[in-house]
Amino acid sequence: MIKKFISPGDKLELKSTVSVVLPDGTEGVKTYRTFVHNVLNDGRLEIVMPMEQTKLILLPIGGEYDVCFFSNGGMYRANIRIVDRQKRDGIYIVVAEMVSGLYKYQRREYYRFNCVVDMRVRRITAQEAEAYRRGQTVLMPNQALYKGIIVDISGGGARFVSRQKFHEGNFILMDFSLSILGQERSFLLLAEVIYSGKIVNRTLEYENRVKFVSIDSAVREEIIKYIFGEERRIRKKGKI
Repeated sequence: MIKKFISPGDKLELKSTVSVVLPDGTEGVKTYRTFVHNVLNDGRLEIVMPMEQTKLILLPIGGEYDVCFFSNGGMYRANIRIVDRQKRDGIYIVVAEMVSGLYKYQRREYYRFNCVVDMRVRRITAQEAEAYRRGQTVLMPNQALYKGIIVDISGGGARFVSRQKFHEGNFILMDFSLSILGQERSFLLLAEVIYSGKIVNRTLEYENRVKFVSIDSAVREEIIKYIFGEERRIRKKGKI
């Protein structure tokens, strides 16, 4: 049955179903990206073992994960359990069994794409955020914008590094550009900070996670178009 929806080569995102200690020292859910190696006749999946940079991630046998599959037919989600680890033809794989049904998942905006994008940012008041929602998006010339680097982005939010410390619940304006179908597209987006913390072993640098607020659906689709365009470009270069 699963073969009707999931095929070898389909990309997927694995999220642990229990909290772990993240690299920044906080507790949260760990996410890995990899792809399907094979779909077995008994419904089990062979998944290429994920990597971080050049390090192989040995997913534990018995570990359970929430998985989002990116197939030609759309996005699907399910819970899986790792039942075996193997090495076949030089490829490290894990064998997983389904522990929930497979269901269609529509929220493409939450697929996060790793990137390096220059940005400018400043904190704004709740009153300014409300003005933004009403369409007043002009940046005042006397308001300083600080440099930052977006390190992953989705249609629903982003993660960026900056030398400024923000606080949970802060509203910020993010000013950045993305190359979409060969053209530079500028974005000025309102976001709410959901986490800001010092990066371990890096002086005066903070990791910030934000969700976009009052984002127009057309703008969200532009960001998603950028993500999938970059994914295709990288695949063509043989890096995925």
